[in-house]
Amino acid sequence: NHYFKNALLPALHKYGYKNIGVFKSLANDTAVVKKMYVLMPIKNLSDQLAFTQKINKDKAYQAAGFDYINAVYNNAAYIRMEVIIMNAFSMAPQMILPRLKALKKDRVYELRSYESASEKIFSNKVQMFNEGGEINLFKRLNFNAVFYATVLAGSHMPNLMYMTSFENMKDRESHWNAFVDSPEWKKLSSMPEYQNNISHIDIMLLQPMEYSDF
Repeated sequence: NHYFKNALLPALHKYGYKNIGVFKSLANDTAVVKKMYVLMPIKNLSDQLAFTQKINKDKAYQAAGFDYINAVYNNAAYIRMEVIIMNAFSMAPQMILPRLKALKKDRVYELRSYESASEKIFSNKVQMFNEGGEINLFKRLNFNAVFYATVLAGSHMPNLMYMTSFENMKDRESHWNAFVDSPEWKKLSSMPEYQNNISHIDIMLLQPMEYSDF
């Protein structure tokens, strides 16, 4: 947490990266494995490689992140790290900052991962979001979606991930009730061509850190 706040985010901002999200699980206080999530939008992978090269030579970054960078083997800063590379959906090509009025400590960000049984079936679920109208339904109901994306590299492929955001937990519940009860979803979810296109769902409820960009 100290590293993200004082080293990584300042370095990202310094080199032109914007809208970096840093989150922790809402269950973080009781979870056996405490997790943090960093969402970093990039235009292409070469930018990310260039950023790594820059911070390796950046004295301010190296000083701010000294304890994290130089952690000894038996007192590491984390148990494991996972990097997930995603590509934005055609109908949501750019990340959108949510329009929320609540304090960050009250906000709820919902990160979902949908897995499919095969690559072909997965393509059907992506099509359901895009041309099928699922994204448009989320927009109509004002889910304040941050992104929708296909996972290009990760541990649960084939899968997609998307993030919605809410003022608080009650606001989340009311939005999902409206979604399930909507005529659009009832029609879409009953269409024969969209049956059984999800084999597993992971839902992560997150809270933004006070220094997160959104």
